[in-house]
Amino acid sequence: MKPQRSPKKISLNWIPFICLSFFTLGILFSNRLWVPPESNGQLLSQRRREQELQIVSGDCDTKKTPGQDNDVMGEVLKTHEAIQSLDKSVAMLEMQLAASRSSQEMDNGEASKVVSTLTRDGPPRKKVFMVIGINTAFSSRRRRDSVRETWMPQGEKLIQLEREKGIVIRFMIGHSATSNSILDRAIDSEEAQHKDFFRLEHVEGYHELSAKTKIFFSTAVAKWDAEFYVKVDDDVHVNLGMLATTLGRHRSKPRVYIGCMKSGPVLSSKNVKYHEPEYWKFGEEGNKYFRHATGQIYAISKELATYISINQPILHKYANEDVSLGAWFIGLEVEHIDDRNMCCGTPPDCEWKAQAGNVCVASFDWSCSGICKSVEKLKTVHKRCGEGDDAVWNTLL
Repeated sequence: MKPQRSPKKISLNWIPFICLSFFTLGILFSNRLWVPPESNGQLLSQRRREQELQIVSGDCDTKKTPGQDNDVMGEVLKTHEAIQSLDKSVAMLEMQLAASRSSQEMDNGEASKVVSTLTRDGPPRKKVFMVIGINTAFSSRRRRDSVRETWMPQGEKLIQLEREKGIVIRFMIGHSATSNSILDRAIDSEEAQHKDFFRLEHVEGYHELSAKTKIFFSTAVAKWDAEFYVKVDDDVHVNLGMLATTLGRHRSKPRVYIGCMKSGPVLSSKNVKYHEPEYWKFGEEGNKYFRHATGQIYAISKELATYISINQPILHKYANEDVSLGAWFIGLEVEHIDDRNMCCGTPPDCEWKAQAGNVCVASFDWSCSGICKSVEKLKTVHKRCGEGDDAVWNTLL
C-alpha cells in the first residue's frame, strides 16, 4: 500500500495577500457592472443642462429686430397704464366701501346723503377736471369784484371754461345766522347778476372756517365728479393755466395734497391772532404744528375730498382752517406735494419769476395772509405777474 499524501499547507504569509487580491477584484467588478441610481440621475441632469445651455446660447446669438424692441416697449407702456387705471379703480372702490360702512355705523343724514350720491343712487354728478372754491365773506364785495376783473372769467366765458376745459370756479359762501337777512339778500342779488356763487349750508363766521372747509368739500364732491378740488382765498391772485398744468402733473396719483407746506409754531397765548386753544395737544410749549399747506391756496385729489365727505361728522376742527385740513390727513397714505410756485410774492417777486419763464401759480403777501390792500393792488399784480388771458384756453388737460 502506498502511503497517503497529506494535503499541502498554504503558508500563513500568503493569506493576507490572497484576501487583498479578492477584495480588489470585487471592487473592480462591481464598478463595471453596477452604477448607483443617483449617478444615473446626475448624468441625465448634466446632459439636460448642457442641452438647455445650447438652446439658450442659440437664442442669445439671434439678433432682435428694432420692431421687436418697439413691441416690447409698447407692451410695457400698456401694462403701466393698466396698473394706473386699476389703482384708481381700487381706490374709488375702497372709498365707496368706507362710505357704506359709514352710513351703517353713524346715524347721520348728511353722511347717508353723501353715500347715496357716491354710490350712484342719486342724480349723476358732472365730471370735470377741477373745482375751485373761492372763500369769501359777506363784507368782501369789493374783493370779489377785483377777482372778477382780473383772473376769474365772467359770464359766457365762465360757462365756456367749465364746458371746454372742465374748470369750475365759484365763490363759496354760507348764510347768516338770521334767516333771510339783508346780508343773504345782498348775496342773492349779486348771484342773479353774476351767477358765480356756490351756496353752502353753513353759518358764516371767522371762527368757523374749519367747518366751512369741510362743508365745501362735502358739497362740492356731491355736485361735481372732479379730479381735484381747490380752495383759494379771495385776496390771492391765481394764474389758472399754470394751476391746471401743475395739477395735471399729479393726476395719476390717487391721494395727493398740493400746496406750500409749512410747520409754524403752535401759539398758546390768547392775545395773538392765530391762538390755538388746544395747544396742549401738540406737546410742550414752543412746539410746532405738523406739516400742512398754507391756507391761501391748496388742492386735494378726489379720493381725499371723498374721505372728508364720508367722515365729516367725526373730523376734529382746530382753530386754524389750514391746520385742521392737515390734521385730517395725518395717518393716511397721502403724498404731500410742496410746490413753492403756489405761494409767490407780489411784484417784483412774481414779476421776476415770470420774466425768467417760471410763471407762478398764485401770488400773495405772507405778511397779510393775502395781497395787502388787495382791492387796490390785485389789478397791478395781474398786469405784472399774469400769464395772459389766453393761457388757460391753450392748456392741454
